[in-house]
Amino acid sequence: MILDSFRKLFDSETHLPLFKSIDDTMLQKYIEDAIVSARQELDETIQSSQNSTFENTVVAMDRIGFSLHLISNLFYNLNHANTNETIQQTARAISPLITDFFNDIWLNEKLLFKVKEVWRQDNSNLSSDQTKLLNDTYKSFARRGALLNENQKSRYREMTIQLADLSLRFGENLLAETNGFELLITNNEDLAGLPDSVIQQAEKTAIQANKSGWIFTLHSPSYLPFMKYAENRALRKKMFLAYSKRGNQNNAHNNKKIINEIVLLRLELANLLGFETYADFVLDEQMAQSSERVNSFLNDLLKASLPFAKADVDEIATFASKLGLKDALQKWDFAFYSEKIKIQKYNVDDEIVKPYLPLEAVEKNIFNLANKLFGLTFEIRSQTASYHPEVKVFNVFNKDHQAIAILLLDYHARASKQGGAWMTSFKEQFIFEGKNERPIVSLVMNFSKAIGDTPALLTFQELRTFLHEFGHGLHGMLSQVNYISQSGTNVYRDFVELPSQLMENFATEPEWLSRVARHYQSGEVMPYELMMKLIECDRFQSGYATVRQLSFGFLDMAWHSLANKDVLEIDQFELFAISPTELLPRIDGALISTAFSHVFDGGYAAGYYGYKWAEVLDAHAFEKFKEDGVFNASVAKLYQRTILEKGGSDYPMNLYLAFRGCEPDVKALLRRDGLID
Repeated sequence: MILDSFRKLFDSETHLPLFKSIDDTMLQKYIEDAIVSARQELDETIQSSQNSTFENTVVAMDRIGFSLHLISNLFYNLNHANTNETIQQTARAISPLITDFFNDIWLNEKLLFKVKEVWRQDNSNLSSDQTKLLNDTYKSFARRGALLNENQKSRYREMTIQLADLSLRFGENLLAETNGFELLITNNEDLAGLPDSVIQQAEKTAIQANKSGWIFTLHSPSYLPFMKYAENRALRKKMFLAYSKRGNQNNAHNNKKIINEIVLLRLELANLLGFETYADFVLDEQMAQSSERVNSFLNDLLKASLPFAKADVDEIATFASKLGLKDALQKWDFAFYSEKIKIQKYNVDDEIVKPYLPLEAVEKNIFNLANKLFGLTFEIRSQTASYHPEVKVFNVFNKDHQAIAILLLDYHARASKQGGAWMTSFKEQFIFEGKNERPIVSLVMNFSKAIGDTPALLTFQELRTFLHEFGHGLHGMLSQVNYISQSGTNVYRDFVELPSQLMENFATEPEWLSRVARHYQSGEVMPYELMMKLIECDRFQSGYATVRQLSFGFLDMAWHSLANKDVLEIDQFELFAISPTELLPRIDGALISTAFSHVFDGGYAAGYYGYKWAEVLDAHAFEKFKEDGVFNASVAKLYQRTILEKGGSDYPMNLYLAFRGCEPDVKALLRRDGLID
């Protein structure tokens, strides 16, 4: 199952990477060895003289290259969460090798013939998950070029290798741009408005850089509070422009050319496979099914939310004018004045809330929530080293104290880590030769660190982020499927956010929040009035927030709905794509696209709409929890059995119907956001 040469790299029982044994300079050789081994397994399957069966062909394909699966997961997780120059160089070297290997699977006519033989047999004895695996495998050959002629296959190979390389370069450029900017403040008058905790963190950053003063960066824990609180408008503008022009500077990290190449290659690939656009190709295997349905969905939400969004902006503009803003409200003003009016309306801001949300207490209470809903317990592996000293490793047990998963938690921002937050796996759950191989799940965030005697404290939005990624983690940890390709989060992209977004709902449930929100010094529960205001202001500017999220969806669909191969002027294209959602003056040089890692360095191309799509699912699904009690054990068990455990072993709508009993209703989302009664 795992190469003998890899025994020293992974725990023999759990396959948890033994990080202390890993030499970055050897990673390329490890991956090359794993590819050689996987090719041998592939050849054995192809050359077998036995009659093709579901087990010796379709299941064998699902199992091919387990060692490669482990080492490549390890490598790419390091590249995203703790990279360095050696790892980045290795990524560029091994990317075409891995792409080539998988092309050799899906472009192989003999293997297609074997799968087709199985597909044509009487398969009435197969279970539903086996039938889906067979159908998905058979369809994947067509979607990955097996039906092309030899010249077309050659071009397909070239394009997939180019696309993999371009995505890597896009991500490297974005990380370099994020790390490459710092705002050094030496005059303490320029710190006006900033909370003490933010100032202390900036001072700590400056000390680490051997500089005097305060350094602010484009990493979220520094950038976001600066934009909310800094009184100095000129410095807010400077920070905003640096952030919004990432990948659009006249330097070696410009992403414009890469975007054009990616978009045109994706279009060519889609055309080669028989689709008019890349969006058509992607959506052929999503819940939404078509570009028309996605665009209709986005436009319907825009129609419902735009009047509220415009009212939100007008309110902020009027408020800013009363406070002395003489110019038009700009994008670097919005968060600042929005925070001020929120405090005036609700007397709630991050600095009031953060002392009640110490990270360790939040972690404990999220674990307790998982225990109450699903019977899970978490025990830290204090002797287990991870890939960075800050990363914590836990054993996860079910209600019968059976080990079901390993969980890694990587909380804090650093230069070696990409921005944002995500869930990933070092190994997925599946069953092999009667053994239930348990998953190794990692949650990666970018929270602020402790400062002196003050522990790491979370904003309310960061609490939601933790819940969101933990929801993805539950999807991975509770998986109970037979096949790797159906495990955990291996589901349709517009379904994958349901478990994550459903967990976010608990942040605004008083019964749970009252258990979480306790002052880190006194241990006092957050005052009830403050808690109610916090929950009430969760709807604050929901119209604006909805339209902003829709702008990303429209832009993504515009890029991937192109049907011609002309090189594009990116600024004008983006302006046209998001103009229906623009609520503030356009800023020259400020682009979403050049830092849009979800679609150009991630798996969300023609899929970003899925966040709002899944919000409909989660709002409607959580209404069932609220109807029967948010901690109702039977509802949680049904949700676990019908969705979390099933992964991609059945089609999303079937799973949703099994839990909810009816199709999702968009009005549930509009009700939750206060956009309809």
